[in-house]
Amino acid sequence: MKKIALTIAVLFSISISNIWAEETSTNASSVRYVKAPRFARPLVEKWITEYAKTQPDVEFQIAKGNQSQDNIALNIVFDNQNTEREEFSHVVYFGEFAVLPITASGSEAAKVLEGKHLNSKKLKQLYFLNDDFDEDVKKIKQFEKLVIYSGSNASSVATSFAHNFGEENSNFRGKRISGDDLFLNTALAKDPLGVSFNALPNIFDLKSRHIKENLTIIGIDVKKSLEDSFSDKASLDELILALENGKVSEVAVEKIGVSYNIADDAVNKFLSWVLAQGTKYNHEFGLLNLDNKLAQAQINKVKTEFTAQK
Repeated sequence: MKKIALTIAVLFSISISNIWAEETSTNASSVRYVKAPRFARPLVEKWITEYAKTQPDVEFQIAKGNQSQDNIALNIVFDNQNTEREEFSHVVYFGEFAVLPITASGSEAAKVLEGKHLNSKKLKQLYFLNDDFDEDVKKIKQFEKLVIYSGSNASSVATSFAHNFGEENSNFRGKRISGDDLFLNTALAKDPLGVSFNALPNIFDLKSRHIKENLTIIGIDVKKSLEDSFSDKASLDELILALENGKVSEVAVEKIGVSYNIADDAVNKFLSWVLAQGTKYNHEFGLLNLDNKLAQAQINKVKTEFTAQK
């Protein structure tokens, strides 16, 4: 009798363990991971937090650096990037990011560039290896001693910055920095002759809404009425407003979106929420809004694809 009771207890324990394991496995597989460049992660984290209030049974998390691509449901991508996997060939855009030229505050590079208002041609001369500059652009010898730092990984805004001036990512002069674009700021802090660029969320303190203390914006050629908006005097919100009211050729502005798998209903619902509700946090986290026509087109795209899956 004792043997029978013991056998039943063991079988019951195994059954409970199997059920727990199945539930744990199910819960783990129900998590949708989102891969994002670091400057966009605070915004994505805000989405996840706010969406969980409306859909507590569906869990989204930021993917870790060593996360397998097979476990990632959504990728934050730039307009210039090609999605590598067929199932992620669907992209909707939720905003834009802007990239400004910068150097370290008080550095020798800052003194060289102080008071200058660089147009696109002079910015090309400063940042890129190119002997074919137009004759009307006088070679500035002071630029030659400055060291350009540019990002080299797939999530860097370096390609966006280069394309804005009709250049390729491989044409940057100076030094390439691997890893996240925040390391560009670190490089400037260490090199008094260093010059770089970065996305607004990496240049500005998102809480104070002002430029980070150790950075300065390189002067660009804009209308006199806009000079303060593109200087260290401007708040992040003033700069965003200026760019949304009219693009400036010297400032790289590119669409940022989400690449996703249309076969996942939970992902489609999340994206529908992001486009309808999540974009209201764009400015808070240093991104620009899409124009109304394009924003509505993205909402319609997800709605159409979601309906087609039913």
